[in-house]
Amino acid sequence: MPADDSSDIHCRLDELLEARGMTLTELSRQVGVSLVNLSVLKNDRAKAIRFSTLTAICNALECEVGELLVTVHGA
Repeated sequence: MPADDSSDIHCRLDELLEARGMTLTELSRQVGVSLVNLSVLKNDRAKAIRFSTLTAICNALECEVGELLVTVHGA
């Protein structure tokens, strides 16, 4: 199977932020991650994420990892 840059993982950051009435800027302040890096994650362009960052985002959004990152089947 040829390697490519696509991933079957989708980040639901937009939906979770909207549901909580929080902006990306506010999340950035709370978790100590730059807006640029959160935007890369939000737009499914991230290649990796540190567990500490993932934990901080989930704590700030009061969610589980499986609510933030989902597998897209048939992508």
